Amino acid sequence: MGKIKVTESPIKGLYVIEPAVFGDDRGYFVETYNQQDMHEAGLDMVFVQDNQSKSSKGVLRGLHFQKEFPQGKLVRVTKGKVFDVAVDLRPGSDTYGKWFGIELTEDNFKQFYISEGFAHGFLVLSDEAVFQYKVTDFYHPGDEGGLAWNDPTIGVEWPEVVGNYPGDANASKYKMLDGTLLNLSEKDQKWKNIQK
Repeated sequence: MGKIKVTESPIKGLYVIEPAVFGDDRGYFVETYNQQDMHEAGLDMVFVQDNQSKSSKGVLRGLHFQKEFPQGKLVRVTKGKVFDVAVDLRPGSDTYGKWFGIELTEDNFKQFYISEGFAHGFLVLSDEAVFQYKVTDFYHPGDEGGLAWNDPTIGVEWPEVVGNYPGDANASKYKMLDGTLLNLSEKDQKWKNIQK
């Protein structure tokens, strides 16, 4: 019923997916995933697990990847607003170390497909956000890797974030424009910069 619009980002392997939304004065209907539509658009991934997280404003999760068992991820927001980012970590890629980001909201219905070989993270811009994603491989404990969210070599332009780079991933020198402090896990404040 649905049909989707798929736009490849400037970095090969990253896709913005816009499903058809059918709305009237009662509300709306949207197919959030249709395997046939994805195949017709040239996206043949197979998902094995669905995940969901809830976060408050200023929470920044990332930048994460799995080392030996990389995951492709189809991500979307069902409540609130986030800025979602992927960083190319594919060896030999012309865009290695480059990033692409997109705003995902409950109102724009956009989804972001991140192929295997990328680090991923997001920043919550609304008071609260519910984030959902499908993955192409299971989570493997002990296989997780990460990059410093504020690595100046990568240079992600996180919206609404101000502060001074302290030389590592520590978030204590940063806040959002409205004064909200950035909220990162202890682990995410220990990741190192990208190796080039």
